[in-house]
Formats: sequence, C-alpha cells, structure tokens
Amino acid sequence: MRLLAPVILIILMNLPLPAKVFDKATEIAGMTLHYKIALPKTYDPAKTYPAVLAFPPGSQAMDMVMTTLMQNWLPELDKRDYIVVLPAAPNGRPFVGDGAKVFPEFIEQLLREYKIRDNKFHVAGMSNGGRSAFHIAAMYPQYFLSVTGLPGYLPDATPERVAVLAKMCLYMHVGQFDADSWIDQMQQQAADFRAKGYTVHFTIEKNEGHVMRTLAGPGSARLYDQFEKVRLGCGK
Repeated sequence: MRLLAPVILIILMNLPLPAKVFDKATEIAGMTLHYKIALPKTYDPAKTYPAVLAFPPGSQAMDMVMTTLMQNWLPELDKRDYIVVLPAAPNGRPFVGDGAKVFPEFIEQLLREYKIRDNKFHVAGMSNGGRSAFHIAAMYPQYFLSVTGLPGYLPDATPERVAVLAKMCLYMHVGQFDADSWIDQMQQQAADFRAKGYTVHFTIEKNEGHVMRTLAGPGSARLYDQFEKVRLGCGK
C-alpha cells in the first residue's frame, strides 16, 4: 500500500514545519508504548489547547506514525494551535487488538501532563488507524468529541458499540478509487448512523485512492476545519 505519494512527499519536504515534535515512551499494561507528540511552536504549558489523538495506518509502527504526522497533521498545526498525539502499536500489537489495552490509562496520562480543552480529544486515523480511531472511541466514548476515518469505520459494529457514538461528530472519508470493500463498508455504516439520527459527514473523495491527497499537505486544513465545526455543533 502506497501511503505517501512522491508528489505529496516533495510538497511536504518544502513546507515550513516549525512545530515542536517530541518522541516519548511509557509503560502501560506490560507493554512499551512509543508515541510522538506535536506541539505548536508557541506552546505554553499554562494554556489550554484542543487536542487530536491520531492513529497511524498499516502496521501502525513508528514509520507509519511519521508518515501520517507529515502528511496529515504537521502542515497546518501552527495555524491551528492544536496538540496532536500519535501512538505506535505497542510491541507491534494493533490498536484494534491487544494494543487497545494501553487505554484508557494512556489518555489519563496525557490529561495529567497537558491542559486539554474540555478534557476531551478528537480522535482520527488513516486506514487501519481509522478503524482504530472508531474502535477506541466506542470503548471509551467519555474521552472524545469527534471521530474521523480517512478512511475508517467502526469494526465489530454491535448495537452497544454503535450506541455510544451517538453524541459524537462522525467524519468518514474514502477515495473514489479505493477498494470496494472500504467504500461499501463505510457507505453502509454512514447510512446506518444517519438512520439513527447521528451527525455523520460522509464524503467520497473524487479521483482518490486509499491514500487521499485531498486530505494531505495543504488539504489537511479540512481535517482541522472539521474539528473547529464540532464546537458549533458538528457543522450542522
């Protein structure tokens, strides 16, 4: 799977990215969790910031963390003044599996270390990261304001797991030329959410595949725009 097209990589390499990015690690549930945290260049620990918990795609290893950080989160960070946290799968265990055991302790740790607006995150992810974002949101809904899959959907969508998403703003993006399994699953799930009265925004990105250039580089502004709309009521 091509996670970062050469053209996008060239664009990103030439963008000014003065945000502060730190590599960190913590021990939770007998596993070592490595993660990156990106702070605005004007970060002040005395101030409160909105925050994003962003899951990486593919293997969810640290190289995938860097891919999605560069592609989807850093280009707009300093214009938005957000904290962005990107965890790697602990001991290689995916977040839709045993890697989920680091939650909710990891979130509680972040809330102790940083002043997060309303003590809640926006959670997002790309591909396997999108599935992880919905999975963790369904497990611990009290920590999240919105869920974004680019692409991504809720795995194991039992009635109980679907019900806890009711108060969140849901954003689902999939490429026009992505595999039918992704398009069909996301389209059906978005329709099911709407039928229940949930606020869900579903888009098929024209002329895009699994990796959507429309949400990368300068296009990543759309992701932050979504988060800002959540404060206004999910952009209704």
